[in-house]
Amino acid sequence: MDMTINRQKASGGASGYLTIDLGALRDNYLSLKARAPGAVTSAVVKANAYGLGADVVAPVLYDAGCRHFFVAHIDEALALRLRIPGDAALFVLNGLQPGNETSCAAMNITPVINSLEQLAQWASHAAALGKPLPAALQIDTGMSRLGMAPQELETLKTSPHLLDGIDITFVMSHLACADEPEHAANADQLSVMRRAIQMFPDAPVCFANSGGIFLSADYHNAVMRPGIALYGGAPSSVRPNPMKPVVRLDVAVVQTRTVPAGTLVGYGGSLRTTGETRLATLAAGYADGLPRSLSNSGAAYFNGVRLPIAGRVSMDSMSIDISALPEGTLTHGSLVQLIGPDQSLEDIAEDAGTIAYEILTGLGHRYRRTYIQQDMPAATGNATNADE
Repeated sequence: MDMTINRQKASGGASGYLTIDLGALRDNYLSLKARAPGAVTSAVVKANAYGLGADVVAPVLYDAGCRHFFVAHIDEALALRLRIPGDAALFVLNGLQPGNETSCAAMNITPVINSLEQLAQWASHAAALGKPLPAALQIDTGMSRLGMAPQELETLKTSPHLLDGIDITFVMSHLACADEPEHAANADQLSVMRRAIQMFPDAPVCFANSGGIFLSADYHNAVMRPGIALYGGAPSSVRPNPMKPVVRLDVAVVQTRTVPAGTLVGYGGSLRTTGETRLATLAAGYADGLPRSLSNSGAAYFNGVRLPIAGRVSMDSMSIDISALPEGTLTHGSLVQLIGPDQSLEDIAEDAGTIAYEILTGLGHRYRRTYIQQDMPAATGNATNADE
């Protein structure tokens, strides 16, 4: 899908436009699936589908063949359960918070069990209902974040009755360094995982995240679990990005001015002009997901021309140096590109000293969102509607 739609001038009064290419999203899913045809390819749609609208994104992925969806919290799962058909399996990565057992069981939501404590909660609820309940069992293979620690696995080994009433959907873990293909931790975690799953010889294995899909077939197993790659983010930090871009962000000019040499720009006067400078103030800032760390570092683009951010990024606005453009090129309401053909998610993240995940999930609620998809008319809605 061509993302270079007419974004020269704001229309309808919006301060910014976030274009989300659902066709590219679908193609990314199918591309990832094709890398391991024998595996089930699921989708991570936590954090409101990485900020892009789970209620829109998940049905597109379902139509592409996805039947397994991962979220982080129970409320995300409950909301998504109402948006996709009942044959879709929903998994809560953070597992069970006390009191969520009834909701999970009643709404056919599967917790990812990360500890003996969570396991005991779920087993107790299964006993109370008088029927087995499904669970994914996560093992900590070296990330020290979520999952059964080695000593907990030893307890399970000596006390298998702790799994009574639990139907293990699959055993899973999470790769910490999969975006660095040569990192030694990948092989180390694979080795730990292989030893751990010997305890569960009949259970399918879910191991590969976005980066893991691009490692060897040893990491693919029965279920793959991509996240950032679905949304156009690079699955590797050292290889060219094979994914199609899904998002484009254009922001409107509020005001332009020409200032003389020696003029201070923005909060704290962190930039002093060295000569006559033409500035444009943009209608977006850190409240809209453009980090303050882009101050005097990042840039916007117009027709391929880099326009450096001048001074500090404010809550609702920022200034850019437009001296490289012919005078009069940008006026009130003109749109400049923050994410798109001239600047990828990874580019803007590097300028901000962060990662594409943070940029993507931080894109705010004030942009006007347009969802485009091949063979379908464009659907436009504001961020509030898209994020409900």
